[in-house]
Amino acid sequence: IFIELGVPFSEPVADGEVIQRAGGRALANGAYLPAILELVRKIRERSQVPLLLMSYLNPILRYGFERFAVDAVAAGADGALITDLSVEEAGQYIGVMRKHNFDTVFLASPTSTEERLRKVVEYSTGFVYAVSRTGTTGTQTSLSTAIVPLLEKLRALTGTPIAAGFGISKPEHLAALAPYADGVIVGSAVVRSMEEHLDNPAPHVVELLRKLRTGFPKSSPLAA
Repeated sequence: IFIELGVPFSEPVADGEVIQRAGGRALANGAYLPAILELVRKIRERSQVPLLLMSYLNPILRYGFERFAVDAVAAGADGALITDLSVEEAGQYIGVMRKHNFDTVFLASPTSTEERLRKVVEYSTGFVYAVSRTGTTGTQTSLSTAIVPLLEKLRALTGTPIAAGFGISKPEHLAALAPYADGVIVGSAVVRSMEEHLDNPAPHVVELLRKLRTGFPKSSPLAA
């Protein structure tokens, strides 16, 4: 289990409407990178759950790679996913993050070439993020038929854990992924639940996660 903490950005090209709205609300309330790092510090006072920062390249570039790595590690974050940073242009970023033992996660999609998949698994530490479909984030009624072949390709290339995300929102989605993935990432469904219950989101999110968890057997790697 880990928590993905979004660092809002004004041009969230990889995100669907639900997360775009959440990012807009967050930015309007001052949730820039320093505020997110302060949130990480507060979480660390109560919990050691792994924390992955998810953002776009622009906020990290403006903050500075070295400063970001130092401050993120000091706050207690475990790694980061920069959604619009391609592996082909990630050399400098990788070098700085490795120096500070900060995990880097990259996206593998159904349209990725074999060469890119090899770079993704080479550069990803912690886990590899398998995108279940092309397009932006957002809940979907069914899984893309492309996700299982992608997971099988990645498993042949690496022993690093693989988590599937984008569009996962139902217990049956987890059941279908259980034989192939080590974990799943649920973003938009959680954020939508929070949006619908802004006054007291926690119990509703907990109930959603409990329902999702019924979608896979305890023998599945997803149950770890």
